[in-house]
Amino acid sequence: MLTPDAVGSTLLQRLITIYMQFHNFDHPVINLHELTNGLEKYYSTEFGREIVSKSRVKSWGYYQTLPQIVDILDSVDHYKTSRLAHYHIKNRGDPHEHQVPFYQYLDRNFYVISCRRKNIFEHALSMCINNVTKHLNVYNHRDKIRLFAGMALDPIELDEQAFVRQLEIYRNYIDWSQRYFNVASFFYYEQYIENVEKYILGLPIWPHAKKRVTWSEKFGVSFDDWNRCHHIPSYLALFSDLGSVQKLLEASDESSLEDKVKFYQEIALPHWPAINSADDFHGLPQEIKTEFLTQKKLDINHLLPDSARQFLANNWQAYQNAKDAMARMEQLDIIVSQPPIKKQTLNEKMASVKNVSRCLDLYNIWVEQNPDIGHVLQHQDIDQQIVNEADFWTRFIDSDTALPHQQSTEMLICQNDNDP
Repeated sequence: MLTPDAVGSTLLQRLITIYMQFHNFDHPVINLHELTNGLEKYYSTEFGREIVSKSRVKSWGYYQTLPQIVDILDSVDHYKTSRLAHYHIKNRGDPHEHQVPFYQYLDRNFYVISCRRKNIFEHALSMCINNVTKHLNVYNHRDKIRLFAGMALDPIELDEQAFVRQLEIYRNYIDWSQRYFNVASFFYYEQYIENVEKYILGLPIWPHAKKRVTWSEKFGVSFDDWNRCHHIPSYLALFSDLGSVQKLLEASDESSLEDKVKFYQEIALPHWPAINSADDFHGLPQEIKTEFLTQKKLDINHLLPDSARQFLANNWQAYQNAKDAMARMEQLDIIVSQPPIKKQTLNEKMASVKNVSRCLDLYNIWVEQNPDIGHVLQHQDIDQQIVNEADFWTRFIDSDTALPHQQSTEMLICQNDNDP
């Protein structure tokens, strides 16, 4: 997978690797994540052979030359899935005489997918927000809420020069991928994310047997519904009171003793003793303290719409069964991590940025000068994408229940830019 980041490449490489475990390949299939920031070879007793792994790398970095990486890849006979990020190549600064043979090796030995976005405006928003949060992906709901609830309540202002720079970086990625690779497939996030299983099972990478094993056949839930379960518990647009979500998160984190007392008073169960001070808290029986710490874990599902909670209840066991299976894959170094959680929808990104109107203007100026990369976006184009995206993630919600934070682009822009 070739990537500039923020185009679904981490999700795609994890999923392709997981789906490949469902099928009878004649050698193990191991996901290496990024090729250029460290690989480790070791003997796996589970597989009875040497394998290359990212999971065993103690410190990720650029300490292996591109010829050394080729030698490592060529020294084992198992199948590999991985990504090559253009920004890593830029950061490494390898001589051109090393880069070209490296690209040629990958072209000869791998099925090459170029991961892209159709909405380059959204891509640049994502990358700029990433530069603020310092997180390319999130893997648990606590981290996601901590990263994004604040900016949903108090939008940030993006550096407009940095925004245009992200558009240029994306263009450079396209030029690089076209110059050096014979791309076999293009994965456009918006086009395929709503049926990523069909995309994956349609790739010509499978054993000759005609049968293609689906997520539902393996885990008893479709991938789309599994992914909704993965997203919903921290899908901020579903919560009508983000302030309460943020307070619960803050209260459930490590906090001062005074905060613990306040939170204890708020959630006290009927059989817990009443307390009014830090001394009272210290004097609690140990079993009550233990019970309190258990209750103190983040639990915001009660703030979700009834239909969302019912959907989670109906699918949670199958969702967890799949996560347990993937945890075993992590233990075997088959995957570096489980699939990431969807961070933000386009609607959430736009609602998080104060100067989104100016960013859209800058994008449209830029794309007029780069018409081969994208197209000018009108408010109605973005509104339609927002509607389509919300429909995909919330098909379980009653049709007469609107998302609390779903608004038209023009309304978001007016609110965030403080226009009359």
